[in-house]
Amino acid sequence: MEWGRAMRELSTAIDHLATEDPSEIPRLQLTEQLIELHWQMARLQAQIARRTSVREPGL
Repeated sequence: MEWGRAMRELSTAIDHLATEDPSEIPRLQLTEQLIELHWQMARLQAQIARRTSVREPGL
């Protein structure tokens, strides 16, 4: 996944969650959204680590 695309997806996910009232979202859907947001953040952190030489590619 390219850097710009990852940032856009993360931004979109955050914006989507920010505009919703969590009390109106079914728990399963909210759980799925939060898990997806978590994975997007983890992928972005890994990309940042690789780009800043904190972590070698392939680890």
